[in-house]
Amino acid sequence: MSDAYIYDAVRSPRGKGRADGSLHELTSVALSAKVLNAVKERNGLEGHVIEDVIWGNVTQVGEQGGCLARSAVLASDLDERIPGLAINRFCASGMEAVNLAANQVKAGAGHAYIAGGVEMMGRVAMGSDGAAIAVDPGLAMKTYFVPQGISADIIATEYGFTRDDADALAVESQRRAVKAWEEGRFAKSVLTIRDQNGLTILDRDEYIRPGTDMQTLGALKPAFKDMGEVMPGFDKVAMLKYPHLERIHHIHHAGNSSGIVDGAAALLIGDAEFGRAHGLTPRARIRATAKIGTDPTIMLTGPVPATEKILRDSGMSIADIDLFEVNEAFASVVLRFQQAFDVDPGIVNVNGGSIAMGHPLGATGAIIIGTLLDELERTGTSVGLATLCIASGMGAATIIERV
Repeated sequence: MSDAYIYDAVRSPRGKGRADGSLHELTSVALSAKVLNAVKERNGLEGHVIEDVIWGNVTQVGEQGGCLARSAVLASDLDERIPGLAINRFCASGMEAVNLAANQVKAGAGHAYIAGGVEMMGRVAMGSDGAAIAVDPGLAMKTYFVPQGISADIIATEYGFTRDDADALAVESQRRAVKAWEEGRFAKSVLTIRDQNGLTILDRDEYIRPGTDMQTLGALKPAFKDMGEVMPGFDKVAMLKYPHLERIHHIHHAGNSSGIVDGAAALLIGDAEFGRAHGLTPRARIRATAKIGTDPTIMLTGPVPATEKILRDSGMSIADIDLFEVNEAFASVVLRFQQAFDVDPGIVNVNGGSIAMGHPLGATGAIIIGTLLDELERTGTSVGLATLCIASGMGAATIIERV
């Protein structure tokens, strides 16, 4: 079995996911094509040298519908003989694209892939494609369905996290993201997005809110309290599933939850033969991948069992990991991960996360792997683990080792 290596990682900046966001003028296909072109140009990929483009996107409707991956290939400068595969594992779609590409390479099904994802949340509204678990009454009742924000508050209630705990993590995410940009830690991977005239559209993450502190966050009202307690009363649904909870403590709001943004990211994955043939030096080896299903009501605890599984399958321990990227879907997700493994918060999301910079659903999994790789190289550390919670109760993880 071959090793699978990361040869490159590139992403767009994350634009605010609304009509006045800087990337709003671009379609998902157009932004994807710009990122694919960057991978091609940075690595001199001419001709039919890529086996497939595997592209994650979550809301697969309208301009993000069809096989977006193939549309992106045709819109890019890649050879038209390169096919495309669009996949959806909700928030882990970009990670799953990378993991699938890596496992294809390991199995000998081609020498190289481009994998990643995109989400233009300002153009294609989250949830606009419908989801059986939310709209099918029979399935919703069977699974005790509640929205993700309620799930995040259930985690906080179940594991004892307070509003101050969540706000403090959010403040730190903002501080770290600001510092990372000031020190140029993303410079190797972030692509400047330009229009057809070569003018800059966006060259940095624009969702970051410098100066965020406990006082500003303390003034925000809980975002999910009304839907939990009043209409349609999801707290009662949750307590049918978890009768030991006397009430749900609503601690999450816009400031300690992930931001709605636009963005895309791609990684170039290949075997050693591919690197030799094209004069490319691998940056990291994809050491292990994992995915798992979890409780669909509390929903967002997946990083814990996914990490347990990937460590068990790879024969590693938590002490073998130098750096962690845990997607900041909500503050309680990261707090629970740190609690479960008793890891030092100083090695988790060291450059900030989705609370500060936003969570472009289909791209985030690829973004955090690239961020992890850059930080391993910057710090001279060796092994990193990236993981995400996933809607409807799943988790995914990837371990990479710098070479």
